[in-house]
Formats: sequence, structure tokens, C-alpha cells
Amino acid sequence: MRARTIWLVLLMLMSVARAYGADADVGKDETRLTAAMSQAVYDGLQAAQTVIEAKQFADGLGQLQKLRERKNLSSYENAQIWNLTAYTYYLREDYKQSIDAYNHVLEQAGLPPGLLQSTLKTLSQLYFTVEDYNGALSTVDRLIEVVPSPSADVYMLKGQAHFQLEQYRQALAPIKTGIDQYAALGKKPQENWLLLLRVCYYELADFDGMLVVLKQLIQLYPKDSYILTLAGVYSELGDTEKQLALTEALLEMGRISEPSHIVNLANLYLVHGLPYKAAQLLNAEIDQGRVAGNERNLRLLSQAWYQAREDARALPPLARAAAISDDGELYVRLAQSHINLEQWSDAIAAVRKGIDKGGVERLDTAHLMLGMALFNERKLVAARHAFSQAVTDRRSARAARQWLSYVDSEMTRASSFEQTVPAQQRRLQDAILDQL
Repeated sequence: MRARTIWLVLLMLMSVARAYGADADVGKDETRLTAAMSQAVYDGLQAAQTVIEAKQFADGLGQLQKLRERKNLSSYENAQIWNLTAYTYYLREDYKQSIDAYNHVLEQAGLPPGLLQSTLKTLSQLYFTVEDYNGALSTVDRLIEVVPSPSADVYMLKGQAHFQLEQYRQALAPIKTGIDQYAALGKKPQENWLLLLRVCYYELADFDGMLVVLKQLIQLYPKDSYILTLAGVYSELGDTEKQLALTEALLEMGRISEPSHIVNLANLYLVHGLPYKAAQLLNAEIDQGRVAGNERNLRLLSQAWYQAREDARALPPLARAAAISDDGELYVRLAQSHINLEQWSDAIAAVRKGIDKGGVERLDTAHLMLGMALFNERKLVAARHAFSQAVTDRRSARAARQWLSYVDSEMTRASSFEQTVPAQQRRLQDAILDQL
């Protein structure tokens, strides 16, 4: 009866939990070793435990130090004293000292398998706590060597250590082994295990691997974020049709609220030749304030209306974008849209704003556009001045000289303002717009 009492108390004191895959004879070995523990050491451990439970850690460590100074201690007695010492340091959150103490446990000869395995597992977790991932990895490897059938979480520790060391390819095998082993027992693999595997595949740019894991995540832990990530993986694999289908389905279910996801869906509509749907989506979301009316989004909205052949509806968002842009480039594009619609006065106003604002990449083109709009407004003097500005750039010099010739010929004609633009001038104008 006394031996049984000693055994139960020591289980509580030293937290010697049976490790995964331990032999059936472990309990017998530990019982024999425990029974051989001297009464004095047992009493000392029990007294130290009482003090430690009262959170008098310094006193408890002092008592354990005195126990270690006793002569003729067995390896098992030394192991149990260091085990309680390590646990005390852990309670004090002095993890480095706790690691050192657990290593002293491992130095003892003839450790019972259960104590050896539990110590290695605890030590590997402590190495994670202090971010010593090499130490964690070597300790887990040692644990796998001594455990006949390592459990899933032991393999996951090994995978996590490789992951923290950015050894993503080496992390794959133990993580997958842990997940498969868990599933083989009829249990649902933990969500964070699958997420860790997904990140490893992502770091390796292995999108086929990510696809498999994401489908498993969606099946076991259905979340909108996983479906969106799956859509992104389809994009990386070049399957934008599936990406569009998944994203659009989430939108229809009211599961998409992030502005970036909405803008991404609009881009997908454009990619798949659905500009009207893109324009409608962006227009509604910007009007309701769910998507910011910034330069980038307004340009995209204008582009969508333009591709949908809604030229007039493409102008307002482009004008708003031009007004908030840091340079005048968008005003030049706005002027081009007005010219396409033969809105000459609006084109003149837009291109002048662009030139005045600055930062226009092709000033020669802007001056050509200004000259054409002024010509069609029959403002020939101003048009001639604009073409004279363009002729100084060799890229537009030829076209500008031709326009200057036409303007000069018009200025020498009779003062008829009803003449139409000659066909040759119209062809030149269209060619320039095509270049733009």
C-alpha cells in the first residue's frame, strides 16, 4: 500500500505523463524504480513540492538544491529532483533555466521510457517558447527515435520546427504524416495543422498543393476566406473562370464586403469580357461608399463603361479621377474621350487642364489633340499655335507640319465658316487618334 501511495504522489509531483506510444512495461519499470527511491529523497521532494505549490519558488529551489547535494543519489533520484526543478523554473517563466534543468534530467542514465519521452516532448515545446527552433528540431528527432509509434502531434512539432527555420520543403513530410495519421484514426485534422501545410505550399509557390489543402479546409472548416483564397489559387493556376465563378457566388450570397475583393471581381468581369457587369458593380459600390472613389477605382470604372460602349457614362468617373490625380495625364485621356464623341469644347478644356497641371508624358500628343479640337471649333489661330508647339517634338513633327499646312490653307480661304473638314484632314485626325 505504501509503495502504491509513493507512486501516485510522484506521478503528481513530477508530472511523469505516459508519452505517446510508450511500451506496456513502462509502468512496471517506473514502479520498481520508484519503490527503490529512499524515504529521505521522497520526503524532500514532497516538502519542496508543498513550498512550490505555495509559489515560494526560491525556497523550493533551495530545498531541491540541498537534495541534489546529497551523496549516493541514484540516477532515478537525480532525474526526479531535476524534473521538479525544471517544472519550478517553468512556473517562474524562467524558460532557459527550465530547459537547462530538463537537459540535466536527460543526462541521467537508465531513465524510464515514460519519463524520457515526456521530458523530450516538454523540452521540445520549451525550445519553441524561447524560439530556439534548431534545439526544438533536434529534440523532436530524438523523441521520434525513442518512441515506437510517434503520435500525430509529435510529427507536427517536427514540421513546425522546419517551418520556423524556413525549411518549407522539409516541413511538408512530417506535417502530412501527422495529418494523415490523425485522419486514419477517424479524427478530423486540426484546422491550424492544415493552415500550416497550406502556408508551406504557398511559400514554395506550389499552387497545386495549396489547391488540395484548401479544398480539405473548405470541406472540414467552411469559411468564406478559404473560398476566396481558393479563387486566388485558381487565378495563379490560370483558371480565371473558376476564380470568377467562386467570387461571383460569394457576392451573390452577400459574403463579400471587402473593397479589394469587389474591385478584384470587377477586374475579373473585364478579363472575361463582361464590362457592363464590371461597370454596374463598381458604380453601385462607389455610390454607396463601400468602395473608395479614388483615382484607381474611378479609372477602372471609366474603363469598364468605355469597354461596354457606354462612352458618355465613361466620362464622369474619368473627370473625377483626373481632378484628384497628381498629374495631368488623365485630363489628356479625358480629352481623347471627348474628341471621340466630337465634344470639341469639352476636349479643349480637358487638354488645357492637363497641360497646366503638368506631368503629361507626351506633351506633343496633347498639343496635337488641342490643335485638332480647336480646328474643329474653327479657332484657327489658336489651333495653329497648338500645332506649332507639337512640331518641336520629332515624334509628332510630321503630323504637326501637315496640320499647320491645312490650317494655313484654311486661313487664306474666304471667310466661310461652313466648310467641312476636308477628307484628307479627317483621315489624318483619325490616324492620330488611333495612335493614342
